Amino acid sequence: MVASTAAYEPRFDAGRVSLDLLATSHPEERLDGAEALGEWLRSADLLPAGTRLHRIGLDCVQRFRQLRQDMAQLVAGEPPLDGKPFAAALARVNEAAAAPPPAPRAVPAEDGRLVRVLHAEPDCAALLAAIARDFVELLTDPVAAARIRQCEGDNCPRIYLDTSRGRRRRWCSSEVCGNRERVARHRRRMAVT
Repeated sequence: MVASTAAYEPRFDAGRVSLDLLATSHPEERLDGAEALGEWLRSADLLPAGTRLHRIGLDCVQRFRQLRQDMAQLVAGEPPLDGKPFAAALARVNEAAAAPPPAPRAVPAEDGRLVRVLHAEPDCAALLAAIARDFVELLTDPVAAARIRQCEGDNCPRIYLDTSRGRRRRWCSSEVCGNRERVARHRRRMAVT
């Protein structure tokens, strides 16, 4: 019997799109090409359906991976004593955030309702800016920054924004990591009895 693996379906449950980008490297690399990046951007609702991405190539994929790496370093906590890698990551995030993000506009659809389109086909810098600005806003908002958590699931490195009522959320997803933890706890209890 051949073991099958379910196709990766992007999850957008971290509470911020910038934190959702951090999850694209676990459990394996999800941004493995321009098409995958485009699909992720559409799924994250950063691009309206049908937006053309002819200007997005492998160089843009690498820039998104670098932004993801820089954000992961910054969200990990306090800068190390020498601070140079932290400062470099912060400078790259700030530089990405400085570019203008994609400009939306409303246009009538065939049925008369208004729909969102982009003013022009976005370039890589504009798309990076949308993510980097979200991340800068998250880090500089003391209330939101205090709610950044790492999943307590076994071997889960996902980062999320805890917006639960009592600020007691433990897992990136109750349905995924939370369920795994409950099943493991049940098996341990059954093994003891």
